[in-house]
Amino acid sequence: MNTPKSGINEAVVGIGSNIRPRRHFRRVRRLIKKNFHVAAESRPIKTKPVGFEDQPDFLNGAVRIRTEWDRDALIRWMKQTEHKLGRVRTENPFGPRTMDLDLLVWNGMVMDRDVFDREFLYVLVKNVWPNLPEK
Repeated sequence: MNTPKSGINEAVVGIGSNIRPRRHFRRVRRLIKKNFHVAAESRPIKTKPVGFEDQPDFLNGAVRIRTEWDRDALIRWMKQTEHKLGRVRTENPFGPRTMDLDLLVWNGMVMDRDVFDREFLYVLVKNVWPNLPEK
């Protein structure tokens, strides 16, 4: 993958899965550690589905990484990794998935409003990035 460099960047990536979640968590963590410097990892937590309840519970986590990649390159890598781990996007954005990777924080800026709107995400991000502003 051609990865434009833009100095050292720090990001918090959210991880979620509800199809064979333990297996997919192990796999994605290996891939993250292979490609980035991991500064902190949360413990995975089990959460109820949001938006479409008729599906298995999710396993969610967060990881803080350091990278020379720019934000667009990181997002491309995340989408490619979801695909590699079997994610199939459907019309239902809240449906079951093997892997869901979300850029939650980029260089100290919260990129996803869900961090403040969903308590479990706030707790996960705060666990790996203690400087997260209060809600």
